[in-house]
Amino acid sequence: MSKWWSCGSNKESNSIFRSEVMSLVQMYLQPEAAYDTIAALGEVGCVQFRDLNAKINAQQRKFIGEVRRCDELERRIRYVTAELNKEGHKVLDLMDDFPPAPQPREIIDLELTNKFTRGFQNLIDAYGIAGYREVNPGLYTCITFPFLFAVMFGDMGHGTILFLLGLWMVIDEKRLSKKRGGEIWTIFFAGRYIIMLMGLFAMYTGFHYNDIFSKSINVFGTRWVNVYNRTTVLTNPTLQLNPSVATRGVYPMGIDPIWQSASNKIIFLNTYKMKLSIIFGVLHMVFGVCMSVENFVFFKKYAYIILQFVPQVLFLLLMFGYMCFMMFYKWVKYSPTTDVEADTPGCAPSVLIMFIDMVLFKTETALPGCDVNMFPIQKNLEMIFLVVALLCIPWILLGKPLYIKYQRRNRPAGPVVEVDEIVEKIEVTTGKEIIITEVAEAHESGGHSEEDDEPMSEIWIHQAIHTIEYILSTISHTASYLRLWALSLAHAQLSEVLWTMVLAMGLQMNGYVGAIGLFFIFAVWEFFTIAIMVMMEGLSAFLHTLRLHWVEFMSKFYVGNGYPFTPFCFKDILIVVEDD
Repeated sequence: MSKWWSCGSNKESNSIFRSEVMSLVQMYLQPEAAYDTIAALGEVGCVQFRDLNAKINAQQRKFIGEVRRCDELERRIRYVTAELNKEGHKVLDLMDDFPPAPQPREIIDLELTNKFTRGFQNLIDAYGIAGYREVNPGLYTCITFPFLFAVMFGDMGHGTILFLLGLWMVIDEKRLSKKRGGEIWTIFFAGRYIIMLMGLFAMYTGFHYNDIFSKSINVFGTRWVNVYNRTTVLTNPTLQLNPSVATRGVYPMGIDPIWQSASNKIIFLNTYKMKLSIIFGVLHMVFGVCMSVENFVFFKKYAYIILQFVPQVLFLLLMFGYMCFMMFYKWVKYSPTTDVEADTPGCAPSVLIMFIDMVLFKTETALPGCDVNMFPIQKNLEMIFLVVALLCIPWILLGKPLYIKYQRRNRPAGPVVEVDEIVEKIEVTTGKEIIITEVAEAHESGGHSEEDDEPMSEIWIHQAIHTIEYILSTISHTASYLRLWALSLAHAQLSEVLWTMVLAMGLQMNGYVGAIGLFFIFAVWEFFTIAIMVMMEGLSAFLHTLRLHWVEFMSKFYVGNGYPFTPFCFKDILIVVEDD
């Protein structure tokens, strides 16, 4: 009997990518069959009802007498139970003896999550619950969230502490799930898989930064060699190494450990992490814009791919995607070992200044022996890119409203009538017949989209706001990803200060007193490492990562105007009453 009210569809596989297929149905039943029908639906727990009489007072509704009798019976049961408990009599809990409800996989889940993905889905739901069949970004957040966090929190030592904390909660989750530690503990425990992955990714990025508690490890052996004699090294506080003669290849992965002792370490890491943050930010935003295609295709709005997606992704790629390309090209083109003077590092231009000149139609003056452009057709190519990017602005502004206006003009004069489909006829125990009909899409949404309800003047205004918001946010959101660089640099400097000002003092002490002093100094260093570097810095990086996903990423495609599916179920109602 449960098959006719199953809300899922056997034609599509269950996926966290979208909510499961659901149907809006109407039930025609006689009053005599109402009790048995609601009783059966309450046991199954897979149907959510719509209140078609929201304006009617509760006292004017039908079956108000039966509801009052149930409330009175419940009050009496609570009273009798309390009296029996006072007298020392044990009252059996019959909750487990109720007929079991079907497993969630047999009915419906708004988003099919498990204990691993639930924490990430909670982050998405805090922004807004996905609309019906809308693309759910929670699936990709499982990877992008801990990765962007790790870019700001890159340290193998701090990442190991975070990973071990999450791993402990995951391994011992059965015992810890029964622990009552307050609201803060509940939040931390619910995000145990997020914490574990953030720590794991922080270890990975820390390996690339070659940073473990502000120190470096020589894994593959430095590629720099000393070209000075012993006397020169001992008599000079600082020496400069020429990469054209003092290097032997490229360090295989990450940062060469020799940069730990370089006086210009901060300058080098500053430019390195700044460029990485822009590259990761542009990739993240492009991915968000591309996700909108999934919604356009699924909801059969194919015209919006040309009218919205194409100009948006073109504007983003031709402006900031081109800037990222020039970063890679600059890394490849200029080398200290080349024989061409124009390709030496001294002639390498600033990518930021080059991008500003592209927008302002300016040309810089080249140094003697250097070229203004990186490649011959650079200026012509930049002019084409800028013109096409500017044309994308009216494309976004005018395309969608003109298309809606064209659709309305060519719409059939008479309304399209779709007949409701009779799904099944069920005969309950009373002998009365219930007719189940699935409501046609035209009846549910009026046969048109929400945009057809708005006058053209409002559509023009909304599209103008959307265009201005997208163009300006493309610039501001790209700059917003610089927080990856800023927090990563701040984290590394705080870690170095903590090592230099605390632990290094204990390591320089000699004798028995030094050994005892080192014991206490290490305890102080460990306390500040966990309290400041792991907890405070970790929370700061977590909040910034959350903002990057909510604002910079999800705003490109995610509406989040849905509401959770809450089926009518007797057992769930009784469990809530017991908890209260």
